Amino acid sequence: MIELIATAESVAQAEELLAAGVDTLYIGEEEFGLRLPHSFSRAEQKALIDLAHAQGKKVNIAVNGIMHPEKMKKIPEYLAFLMDAKPDHLVVGDTGVIYLLKDYDLPYIYDAETLVTNARQINFWQKKGAVGAVLAREVPFEEMRHLQEQVTVPVEVLVYGATCIHQSKRPLLDNYFNYTKQSEDSSKERGLFISEPKKPETHYSIYEDPHGTHIFADNDLNLIEELAELTQTGYHTWKLDGLFTPGADFVAIAQTFAAAKAAIEAGSWDQAAIARAGEAIRLHHPASRGMDTGFYHLDPTTIK
Repeated sequence: MIELIATAESVAQAEELLAAGVDTLYIGEEEFGLRLPHSFSRAEQKALIDLAHAQGKKVNIAVNGIMHPEKMKKIPEYLAFLMDAKPDHLVVGDTGVIYLLKDYDLPYIYDAETLVTNARQINFWQKKGAVGAVLAREVPFEEMRHLQEQVTVPVEVLVYGATCIHQSKRPLLDNYFNYTKQSEDSSKERGLFISEPKKPETHYSIYEDPHGTHIFADNDLNLIEELAELTQTGYHTWKLDGLFTPGADFVAIAQTFAAAKAAIEAGSWDQAAIARAGEAIRLHHPASRGMDTGFYHLDPTTIK
């Protein structure tokens, strides 16, 4: 059974995503979750958990920030709220939070971003209670294939959306603007990007929030043509990230992936269906953002 997970930017969009065929909503609040399209209130989180459960669907809550001491002090109160709200999983990367979870009946999925690259690491955290893991976006398929043969918990793969390639706790943009004596907005809504020296065509989105500075890959990921291969290899947990794809367009893309999931499960996923799905995604993907398959097709021996 394939599980389709999607971020949400509002309660209304979350309802639309469930109706479009998404199995699991990925939500949270900015205080504790990384790079979320929206920071949901406690009341909204509880309402969406109840709504999803009423439809036989799930909600995962992002608690995957790097919890410095001031945030760690707030974690027990949030975990107590989540115990009452009853999400299906927490998505956690900080070992301090994992340590605290021993006192709470809250299953967690291990997500340490770029660090999750091998089966030994996933199996280690499985022994520490993790019921799943989020694979780093930089793992080529050849390594993914070998990894899947060695793990015993579901491994989530990003199949659509932006890939964060760097995060710093430091407010790098604000520091730059202060140094150059400029007063500028450094939020995601500003749409800032940086380019490599002598490569003006590169377009790395960058913004700041309470977790620091986030920089994203030049192109967003789209693995619509690789879904059958992923399924055959045992990767049945697919993530859609709508951070830079807002509103109805993201719902339409989620519906396209849900249709692909149904076709694969029914044995009717063929080249014509792949072509139609690819065109639908291109139609709704932001025109200002490129797409590619990231590290998926790279030869692992070429990565240094």
